[in-house]
Amino acid sequence: MTTVEIFSQGEELVTGQTLDTNAGWLSAKLVQMGFTVSRHTTVGDKLDDLVSLLREVASRADCCICTGGLGPTIDDLTAEAVAIAFDRPLEFDEQAYQQISAFFSNRERPMPKSNRKQALLPQGSKRLDNDWGTAPGFALHYGRCWFAFVPGVPFEMKQLYQERIQPHLLANYSVKPWQLITIKTIGIGESDIQQRLESLKLPEQVQLSFRTSSVENQTKLLFPPEFSRSELETISKQVAKLIGDPVFTIEGIDENSGDLITILSHLLTTRKLTLAVAETISQGQIASHCIGENWLIESLFCRDTLQLARKLDLPNMELAVEEEQRAQLAITFARQLKTMSGADIGLAQLYFQDQTSTTLLYTALVSATDVKSQLLKISGPIRRQQNRATLHALDYVRRFVKDN
Repeated sequence: MTTVEIFSQGEELVTGQTLDTNAGWLSAKLVQMGFTVSRHTTVGDKLDDLVSLLREVASRADCCICTGGLGPTIDDLTAEAVAIAFDRPLEFDEQAYQQISAFFSNRERPMPKSNRKQALLPQGSKRLDNDWGTAPGFALHYGRCWFAFVPGVPFEMKQLYQERIQPHLLANYSVKPWQLITIKTIGIGESDIQQRLESLKLPEQVQLSFRTSSVENQTKLLFPPEFSRSELETISKQVAKLIGDPVFTIEGIDENSGDLITILSHLLTTRKLTLAVAETISQGQIASHCIGENWLIESLFCRDTLQLARKLDLPNMELAVEEEQRAQLAITFARQLKTMSGADIGLAQLYFQDQTSTTLLYTALVSATDVKSQLLKISGPIRRQQNRATLHALDYVRRFVKDN
């Protein structure tokens, strides 16, 4: 196993002013290649802390990619820390200086004197030319570890990784990528997923993990490089079957994968179906998720049920109070919307408050051959409720189309 560490530098990271997206991006790329990412470490703008960490990493990791601290200001300390930690005095790199100067002259801007600092590189290091910014990166070996240092600006970091670092890793390390399968779900929590998988017995070398977000939950299966592809697919489909209807794609196996909208769009486009939606609590969020999709032919937002009734030319309908009445009301709205818009499927979503301040969400779908409705109880801050209502509606359409 070849171990890699990610080392991020910057006071803005440790204080929470800036989110370290670089570490996650780099880790994903490295794991795909077959490396084992053992640690993420973030250090502020303190020279002694940087020096100590560099020495620690050199003694335990095979590779380390460091981001940040290569700028022209006094708080950019990475090159100085490397010089002290590894006894590599900084030396002026004329070619690096010319590249920095050219960056400013090409933009018809004077170069501040402080940018000269970026041309000072540790003795014996290899310059990593930065064609996308002012700060060159550099790389060197120390102890058992090969280090690569790149700017913290995400765009520059990604370019330097792809053009300078990845080719070196491919040429110098014999690693085989592990096989990652991601089972994506909507409308089920990770604890419920785990409970549904209690009977599952995985081979010892297969790693199971979970990732949750406000948009979807993911069940991840990581298989060794040599694992049989046919057995991998059998296990992955078994896991998806145990989870059930909340699964909307198995990324790594399914021909069509991506986020929920991508999967829904493929279903509707393949079956040549159109959709019209009537929203209340989601306030247009359902439609906003479908921007640019030709299958969404009409979207109607109303603040409440009474306004929606007027918009759909159903002004004399009585306000429903019983669950069955409310479900039927949502169906009536969906059917009227389908008729008025000419869409193949009409969706209407209504909401009511109960005595405990829980929101009762009624979602109805009507097509030429089928009618369905569902009650979902949601609570919490209004933004969370809107997000849940939106995702529920889109996933309900997915299941509706898939089953018909």
